[in-house]
Amino acid sequence: MAEHNEGFVLTTVDAITNYVRRSVAAKAIDLAAPVVNWARKSAIWPMTFGLACCAIEMMATGAGRFDIDRFGAGVFRPSPRQSDLIIIAGTVTLKMGPVVRRVYDQMPEPKWVISMGACASTGGPFDSYSTMQGVDRTIPVDVYIPGCPPRPEALLYGLMRLQDIIMREAPSSYIFDSDGTVHRQRSFDGEDQPQLVAANEVARAALVTK
Repeated sequence: MAEHNEGFVLTTVDAITNYVRRSVAAKAIDLAAPVVNWARKSAIWPMTFGLACCAIEMMATGAGRFDIDRFGAGVFRPSPRQSDLIIIAGTVTLKMGPVVRRVYDQMPEPKWVISMGACASTGGPFDSYSTMQGVDRTIPVDVYIPGCPPRPEALLYGLMRLQDIIMREAPSSYIFDSDGTVHRQRSFDGEDQPQLVAANEVARAALVTK
């Protein structure tokens, strides 16, 4: 009987705590969302990661002529644990897919993905048995950049659109969502209805259907 009462008390305390943090703490944090999101979008740290020829254009974007550092995104990190953006630049093979997923899982939240080029987005001209027809089959993608290969200006434009997505996010979703899903609004000004997507659910469904 004592164990039952103890379990009842702990369950009640947990329920009250979850209610307070979701109704009070989450709203308090979201009040500072413009400042938090501005800081995040102005200090994006991409990962040093390239798969094929699109990576050369990504390197050129970091050079002095295009200067990605003016967006605060010039600090390319060699470790996924220090990065919050991964740019899939190049062809993703089926053998490389699990590696990309493992690297993505090692990145801390909040994290974002840019699919750079036709090969990363749709498989490009490689409609073959060994090529993954889009990296979104293994990880969720926030911004797609077309081209074969896209120029550095296209990557800068994709980065600016990613900044627009970051400014619409709720910081509390990364802290208080106990199920681990992060809901992101993937629509821009002028579109009809905002679409909310659970990033982890999309990736999980892609792995199941694969």
